Amino acid sequence: MGGILVCMAVSELKASGAVEAALRDLRACVECPGVNVTKGANLPGQKAIVEVADECVSLLFPGCYGHVPLEEEALSSMMRERLERMAEHLEEMIARVKAFECSHGKCTECGECREGARAACAGFLRSLGEIRGVLHKDVTAAYEGDPAARSTMEVVMSYPGIYAVSVHRIAHSLHALGVPLIPRVMSEHAHARTGIDIHPGATIGAGFFIDHGTGVVIGETCVIGTNVKLYQGVTLGALSFAKDSDGHLIKGIKRHPNVEDDVIIYAGATILGGNTVIGKGSVIGGNVWLTRSVPPDSRIYHKPADIRR
Repeated sequence: MGGILVCMAVSELKASGAVEAALRDLRACVECPGVNVTKGANLPGQKAIVEVADECVSLLFPGCYGHVPLEEEALSSMMRERLERMAEHLEEMIARVKAFECSHGKCTECGECREGARAACAGFLRSLGEIRGVLHKDVTAAYEGDPAARSTMEVVMSYPGIYAVSVHRIAHSLHALGVPLIPRVMSEHAHARTGIDIHPGATIGAGFFIDHGTGVVIGETCVIGTNVKLYQGVTLGALSFAKDSDGHLIKGIKRHPNVEDDVIIYAGATILGGNTVIGKGSVIGGNVWLTRSVPPDSRIYHKPADIRR
């Protein structure tokens, strides 16, 4: 019955010319934000970028994110083929986003965007070995830091924090190489999937563990040291947003805190400000609100509530 009503509605709209008018309006919006056509923005689609991110994660953890384990005898050749295919797609995507950034889609095709894409892709491929080594330390930190973890394979295949951090390390490498748009799409995909929001600009040391994860926010200019552990709901954010004389937000300044090595931040804690530093070895208790620095080895907790009957 519902299908018949839809067909009748479409017929009535076509008879009135409303459909044709709507399509004309859409065609007129080619230059509007949010329209991606070959002779306009010509950007890679969101799904294509997500596929490259997931392919990178699966290459970093071979056989863990597919349907079946990989054949050990063919592992090297299979990985090489997948890596080459992924790199080809990634280079094309980088070239297109660079061309879009060059005068917002009005690139003169001088060859610089293509050459820049080739260099960025090569740099990213060189970084994969280092990313894999750092992720190994992240997985180890998760396994050793969670008494519920039965094995490192359980951590890799089921922990949302490991997936989010893996995508972040991929996106951060591309961000550091000056690749626009693609890193942000990757990180927001991980955010949507895990509830963990890490800006690709954030710098995070090895041995990083996010336990549970939902609601964690890590801002663009955050710098996190090694062996840091966060629980769910932690925010490492900006205290305020500076504006210029015309009232526009000033971008590119330090807005988010630094967290030094061996820090633990418990659930719901909020730490704000570009000048805020959490000293090495500190422990920040749950639901603490901090807008100032604390020295190394600090213990910051709320005063325990009185229990009355």
